[in-house]
Amino acid sequence: MPAPRKFTRARLQAAALALVDTAGLDGLTMRSLATELVTGPMTIYNYVDGRDGLEQLVTEAVLASATWPDPSGDWRADVHAVAEGMWRAVRAHPHAIPLILTRRSFDLPALRPAEALVQALARGGRSGTELLVAFRTVAAFVTGLAQAELAGPLSRDTDVSETTGRIAELPFAGLAEIAKAAAASDPEAEFAEGMRIVLAGLHEKTR
Repeated sequence: MPAPRKFTRARLQAAALALVDTAGLDGLTMRSLATELVTGPMTIYNYVDGRDGLEQLVTEAVLASATWPDPSGDWRADVHAVAEGMWRAVRAHPHAIPLILTRRSFDLPALRPAEALVQALARGGRSGTELLVAFRTVAAFVTGLAQAELAGPLSRDTDVSETTGRIAELPFAGLAEIAKAAAASDPEAEFAEGMRIVLAGLHEKTR
């Protein structure tokens, strides 16, 4: 009988995500994960297939942390609720955003948000290609907004006043205007207004 495995997948995911949250993606290595789990680096190779495997752990941990209420009977409210759950999960871990945008996961808990979003959109009467386009549009809004807010040129981690000043020196009045707005913008309000715009377009298509 094989020996019981020392670590669960969930434990590995949590440890990998904790490392990325504190030390960024560069801080995630086989050795650092082994240290986090109080074991030897060679042990980690029994669970994870190199760098890709490490990054997969982080992607799975972030997506699996998303939560949302049960369906309400209103597909638009349900789409908003699932999208908000995904947005909150992604923006809670800024260093992991590049992985969310580029890594694919087939871990069942990590796929639950995507399935919930597809089902909510389907209740609006979409199927096939229309459902695919709607799903990609909402998912892109969620991850794109988080990236723009936390990792873009007007992110909250940058010196917005310095950025605003530099843009004001350029012949781009529109960029100057939104740079100023970014300094006082509320992320909750941005998400709500963005989803209102997206849902208005989705609703128009069903009429």
